[in-house]
Amino acid sequence: MPNKAFKSIFEAELLDELYQMKSISLPANSVLLESGSYIKVIPVVISGKIKVIKKSESDKEILLYHISPAESCILSITASFNNEKSKVYALTETDTELIAVPSSKIKEWMNKYVSWRAFLMKLYNERLVELLSILDEVAFKHIDFRLIERLKEKAENDNKEIKITHQQLADELGTAREVVSRLLKKLESQGKIKIYRGKIKIIGVL
Repeated sequence: MPNKAFKSIFEAELLDELYQMKSISLPANSVLLESGSYIKVIPVVISGKIKVIKKSESDKEILLYHISPAESCILSITASFNNEKSKVYALTETDTELIAVPSSKIKEWMNKYVSWRAFLMKLYNERLVELLSILDEVAFKHIDFRLIERLKEKAENDNKEIKITHQQLADELGTAREVVSRLLKKLESQGKIKIYRGKIKIIGVL
């Protein structure tokens, strides 16, 4: 069933259409969208989290933004609206439930529902702010600062454990695994984290 937050976002008629669409449950690390492919469906997230990533020609990756519950992928919507191939790829970061909205509905709902237009404008604004933040990070902040900020962001549970590999962190930060491993070892020697296989635990103040 659609997220309860949808009721505060969409009008009743649009909610009825969403309720009639099939929801899909996917495990973590499921690929939803490949770069270079045409958009057939737009994900509207019920629960879980999706990450949207840009990959360079040399296979380096950088995390652009997350899609959380009651959100969608604005880059997919834009590509679909203009009948263009996707320039990013997306995969689930956690177990995720979503509504797969046919891309044909994007223009139809734009003309039909005020709440859908407001939803898209809000997404545009939020993603623009996030992309500007990434630009700020890449251009002006050192990688060690960005790594610490990413660890803080991911350490949301009480035991401060983060299930992630050095390579995954490197991909999200757009740098080499060796750089991330060196910086993590430095943080470990300072007594701030403990490194395990496929997991990092924060034990001090970052």
